[in-house]
Amino acid sequence: MRAVVTRVKSASVTINGTVKGQIGTGFLVLLGVHQDDTAAEAKKIADKICGLRVFEDENGKMNVNPTDAGAELLIISQFTLFADCKSRRPGFTAAARPDTAIPLYELVIQECRDRGFTVQTGEFGADMQVASVNDGPVTILLDTNEL
Repeated sequence: MRAVVTRVKSASVTINGTVKGQIGTGFLVLLGVHQDDTAAEAKKIADKICGLRVFEDENGKMNVNPTDAGAELLIISQFTLFADCKSRRPGFTAAARPDTAIPLYELVIQECRDRGFTVQTGEFGADMQVASVNDGPVTILLDTNEL
């Protein structure tokens, strides 16, 4: 799995003109599922997201985890994170098909909720407009093959 985790002051996702999810301070997470991913990768990436100490402490140092920062999560499915860009027209064959990706995407969401986080989501496969007010900016790339 891959995730682009951005620390935000606020973020929202809109589908067909209707706000589907929105958060205040927290993480906007774009999540991609690889065709070979399993529940183990979903649990590993959820654990890493929920433990990233990138919120500032009283000294302005990135040292506070999302729980202590009172962070919320907005998790958006993003199959394009597994784009093959060897040619000018990206290919997406490494991304998991919906029958595999949806349950793993939902498992990441549930793992984060089980850790006490408020989690908002987009809609898998929908045309979504995502807005965010980045904080810092702080953006972290996660790949379960490198964790």
